[in-house]
Amino acid sequence: MQLIERYRQLTTQPGFHYEDSQAQAVARLQTLTDRLTRSPPPAPRAEGLLGRLFAPRPPTPIPGLYLWGGVGRGKTWLMDLFFEHLPLQHKLRLHFHRFMQEIQDELAHLRQQRDPLKLVARHFAARARVLCLDEFHVEDITDAMLLHGLIKALTDEGISLVFTSNTPPRELYKNGLQRERFLPAIALIERHTQVFELRGDTDHRLQHLQRADTWYTPADARSEKQLARRFDELAPCAGRANHSLLINHRPIPCRRYADDVAWFDFYPLCNAPRSSHDYIELARRLHTVFISAVPIMDEEQDDWTHRFIDLVDEFYDRRVKLLVSAAAEPAALYTGRRLAFEFQRTRSRLAEMRSTEYLALPHRP
Repeated sequence: MQLIERYRQLTTQPGFHYEDSQAQAVARLQTLTDRLTRSPPPAPRAEGLLGRLFAPRPPTPIPGLYLWGGVGRGKTWLMDLFFEHLPLQHKLRLHFHRFMQEIQDELAHLRQQRDPLKLVARHFAARARVLCLDEFHVEDITDAMLLHGLIKALTDEGISLVFTSNTPPRELYKNGLQRERFLPAIALIERHTQVFELRGDTDHRLQHLQRADTWYTPADARSEKQLARRFDELAPCAGRANHSLLINHRPIPCRRYADDVAWFDFYPLCNAPRSSHDYIELARRLHTVFISAVPIMDEEQDDWTHRFIDLVDEFYDRRVKLLVSAAAEPAALYTGRRLAFEFQRTRSRLAEMRSTEYLALPHRP
């Protein structure tokens, strides 16, 4: 079945509807699928000195796709549809945070090598002919300075790239420190992908959702009793109380913990100096997370807000189930202006994460 046929089939089901912009994106993904499946796989690379001297030149990468658009337009869904439909064994799909963590971990192991980025790219080429990166965005100066060399190394190895993003390439890392050094990375993205804007006025995550009992306001004693009841339902063995979970060699205190279910207070999760790497590891290890006392945040708490955005991104990507007591509904949690654009995605994802459709999805550790 062609990808466009699968798309049309899915959009006849309840909760979905056909959109011209999505269909145009699917057509481009189908073209990419056809080109990838018709192209011969790269020749295996020999190991050792002979492999370095006589290795065949990597193929020129087939141009990928940079799919961008507003919150809830269906970008991640279309990427997943493409990835599942692509009949290649060597393919890889990662959330951008998780991808950068892998890169940093590999570079740490290879720091004594002459050209570590080339070695990292070679390792990825052994795993994938096409690399799909979801929620591509650049805020960290370390990532920004690394990406030009990294993208060049990946494409030099013949890897085709597919991105989803809320931002067009030329707006990436806007107003960031030393942005002029990031501009060559933008040029590489535009050279090696077709940039396509997914237009539309509908946030598909908010359509036809059956809201489940997972968000409790206000964060009072009654809400805490509700969370305790739900925890008992999910973990009848009770687990351990007042436990510390060791994440990336640092403890995070939690109220209760039972195997792959944990209950945290908001402040140890988002007020402490944590990185997206911590949330990646939590999302890998836990299929359900309870969070108590999420406050309303403004610009004075932008550090908290930024961490909460990262946490929700990682949990959503790994289909972690989230139960929360909060001072307000998601739409009213952030009242500042600086992160208002980024928090739109968080509000949308929190709404979807309350749906019975999302709750029925399997965890992706």
